[in-house]
Amino acid sequence: MPLTPEVLTASSEVVAWLGIFDVSFAPDEEPWFAIDGIEKPRQVGSDGSGGAFVLLPSQDVLYVSSEGRAGIIAGTFEAFVQLVVARPYWLDVLKFSAGGDLAEMRRAADALEATLEGDVNQAREAIRDALDLPEADDPVGALYDAVAASGAIVRATDGSPFTTLFNRFSIDSNPMLRTAAA
Repeated sequence: MPLTPEVLTASSEVVAWLGIFDVSFAPDEEPWFAIDGIEKPRQVGSDGSGGAFVLLPSQDVLYVSSEGRAGIIAGTFEAFVQLVVARPYWLDVLKFSAGGDLAEMRRAADALEATLEGDVNQAREAIRDALDLPEADDPVGALYDAVAASGAIVRATDGSPFTTLFNRFSIDSNPMLRTAAA
C-alpha cells in the first residue's frame, strides 16, 4: 500500500518524530496562495517557517515558502517523506544550490549532514521502521530533478508569481558550512 497522508498521520509516534525535522501535518485552514489550474489545493502539512506542503492531483508534492518561492520537491508523498527523513535540511540544500547546480547541492548536503546534532539518526530509524519506508537512493538528485522539472505556477494573493526554490547562495558564502565541507 502506498504511503499517504492518512496512513502517516494515523501514527502519532511518526508524526512526533517528523516534528524533529520541522514538518507538521496540521495544515492551515485557509490557503494564502493559489496554484494555476488547481481550484482547491490540498495542503497536507507545513514547516516552522510558515511554508506549506501541498499534495497535487498528479500526486507530486509542492512546497510553497512563506518568502515567495515554490516548486515541486517530490514525485509522490512517499518520496517526500523519504526526502525529509534522509535530508531534513533539504530546504537549505536548495538555498545553497548556487542557482540549481547539482554538484553544489551535493556538496551542501554533505556539509549540512556534518553539522547535524541530536536525535536525527534515531528519528530516521524510528520513522523508517514504523512506516516500513525504504531509504531513498539519491535524495539530493531526486530533489534536483523535481525542482528543475517543476511546472507548477504558484501565486500570492495579489497574483504575483512565486520564484523557483533554487537559490543563488553556495556553501562558500557560509563560514560554518565552508568549514564543515573542508
